[in-house]
Amino acid sequence: MTTEAVSVSSSDAPLVRWLGHADYAATEAAMRAFTDARTADTADEIWICEHPPVFTQGVAGRAEHVLAAGDIPVVQTNRGGQVTYHGPGQVVAYPLIDLQRLGIFVREYVFRLESAVLRVLQDYGVTGHRVSGAPGIYVKLDDPFGHAALSGPVDPADQFRGLGKISALGIKVSRHFSYHGVAFNVAMDLEPFRRINPCGYEGLQTIDLGKIGVFTTWDDAAARLAQRLQSQLSR
Repeated sequence: MTTEAVSVSSSDAPLVRWLGHADYAATEAAMRAFTDARTADTADEIWICEHPPVFTQGVAGRAEHVLAAGDIPVVQTNRGGQVTYHGPGQVVAYPLIDLQRLGIFVREYVFRLESAVLRVLQDYGVTGHRVSGAPGIYVKLDDPFGHAALSGPVDPADQFRGLGKISALGIKVSRHFSYHGVAFNVAMDLEPFRRINPCGYEGLQTIDLGKIGVFTTWDDAAARLAQRLQSQLSR
């Protein structure tokens, strides 16, 4: 795979494995097997892939958030969070990290995953935002390149007013080992997101780089995300 991003050279950086186009259920099973078999001496890895169309439901996911799956399969998983969609044009990253060895807890881990996405967006001139209580990364739909932070009181009727979600996050930690991870929307058919309440939020709009005027390749975005994750998750 030819990319423009530069990998982290540290020997303590997680190894990146490029899975290419990968079936979701098989990939999840492989993550579980890797995590179940690993020990304190197992090296950390980051798996990068692109899935065929699939809805994935978190462990506490509610069926009513799947509005009309149609011809897209719904797969139950053991990650946190509610329902989301994976499909072509989206970079999916699965960090398989020993959080104890890295010296961080889950809250810091989530912060670092989000930070990696924020830095990729910065590479493309886009300002990403966090929303309190709603993991993932969002952009201002009317000003994705503006540098102003989110400000003012949140509209109680619509905490996502004016925002589009460009990156979703769902993780599982078992014996202090992480799996599942983060999805980053690059150039997708966003219609399937309208068949669900994304991440359990009715009316939440999703967006990708292409829809806000950033035109890049999947390979470039994937390489940048891999490099940023390596940087955030290196000892």
